Amino acid sequence: MIRDLLRRGTRTRDLPVHDCDILVIGSGAGGGTAALELAAAGRHVTILEEGPRVGTAELAAATPAENMRRLYRQGGLTPIFGRPTIAYGEGRCVGGTTVVNGGLFWEPPPDLLDDWATTSGIDGYRSQDLAPHLQRITRRLGVITQQHGDGNRDSELLAAGADKLGWSWQHARRAVRGCAHRNRCTTGCVSGAKQSMALSYLPEAEALGAEIVPGTRALRIQHDGRDVRGVLTVDSHGRRSLYRPRALFVAAGPLGTPTLLQRSRIHPDRAGREIALHVNLRTVARFDEDVRAREGTIFTAQVQEFTHGGVLMMPSNVTPGGLAAAVASHGPGTVERLLEQIDRLGVFTTQVRPAGHARLSTTPLGGTLLRHGMTAADHAGLRTAFRDSARLLFAAGAVELVPPVATAGPLRDLLDVEEFCARVTPADWELVSVHGMASCRMGLADRGGVCDGFGRPHGFRNVRLCDASVLPGGTGISPQGTIMAFAQEIATRFLEGAGKDSTAH
Repeated sequence: MIRDLLRRGTRTRDLPVHDCDILVIGSGAGGGTAALELAAAGRHVTILEEGPRVGTAELAAATPAENMRRLYRQGGLTPIFGRPTIAYGEGRCVGGTTVVNGGLFWEPPPDLLDDWATTSGIDGYRSQDLAPHLQRITRRLGVITQQHGDGNRDSELLAAGADKLGWSWQHARRAVRGCAHRNRCTTGCVSGAKQSMALSYLPEAEALGAEIVPGTRALRIQHDGRDVRGVLTVDSHGRRSLYRPRALFVAAGPLGTPTLLQRSRIHPDRAGREIALHVNLRTVARFDEDVRAREGTIFTAQVQEFTHGGVLMMPSNVTPGGLAAAVASHGPGTVERLLEQIDRLGVFTTQVRPAGHARLSTTPLGGTLLRHGMTAADHAGLRTAFRDSARLLFAAGAVELVPPVATAGPLRDLLDVEEFCARVTPADWELVSVHGMASCRMGLADRGGVCDGFGRPHGFRNVRLCDASVLPGGTGISPQGTIMAFAQEIATRFLEGAGKDSTAH
């Protein structure tokens, strides 16, 4: 269908045409931030979102499984092929991934931003440059330091384990207002506490005159090699249109943005060719006491002892469906046994930042193909990260661990863990990723950058990229704060140079 739409899209004379001031493609952390900044400056903003608009009442009325199918791209099961195949998840709805993440808001470390400036050759995005943006964003979202409160025994145990080992940990920083601990963060907050773009920035932008058009996918950018002339779109009913913006902001996400650039023949040799990922190991831990993790929030403590190596440890949401999905490959007997003991279980995530990258290619049929190239050192790092996580969980009081490997039996002590790590192979791991970055990274052209310090693809004038794709590398932390700060700086630079861009029509 997409191939046919693209072929027919070369003849646009008979299509409905929408002339507009600023067109923003994507409504997640980057698109929502840029849209509000531009609308607040008096510009007329039109926001295209491929997915549906879903309100809090609708989220609460549906099951987690129903929301996952509705809110995630491909139901949360986009494969990244390699050894092993990685399941990648990202939001596809008004508000983007901010609707289905944990609301975590970490500020980028100063040394990371300094490293990016050095490697990319682009300055102006260091800690002192982004600090005013981060302060403003933090106030708007109501970011708090989330204390344990009631129902977060899994986080309390993890923190206690870290204290026992002398490891550093920190309470979560989250964009929430009155978290009700409903344990539905990753399938849409049902209380309205999490301040996703859908509940914060986008309504503010609408109040300033912005228009949100859900269910509309950007197929191709028309351009003359220097200026954008139009954007060919299709809605959920298959109806095509042509938008003709004076300025275009692309925030379709770490996969969607390079896909759109490749289809549009905008730096197709670079866009999407190196995607930085975080990968997650999910470990089920059984305790000798009631944990009742399904009564808590996603987590209130994160162990940061190994951040220098790009490794973080934290609890995760626990629901019967989520638990069953996490251990489904272990067979019905294990699944049934664990479900019967769900009140004594916690599911814990170990986030690892590999050195190897993923690569995106568009296919002749209009789809995309993703492959990763994790290195031998990355696989050794997974074993080390799991070994450290197991040590932490046993220190926290766990009596049994179920690792994310289908052929593994339960691990009951550190000797079992060492034997497991000695035999696990790269293809054995069951990995999940929800953080992709740097697919159209900012940097000088001679250093492999796709866009300049203004977010403009090199050689172009009236188009900017402003999402996770522009980050110069992997963050090692939840990237929402970094994405929003970069998007706000890009929008600010655009407004300061208003009138210098070429018009598209």
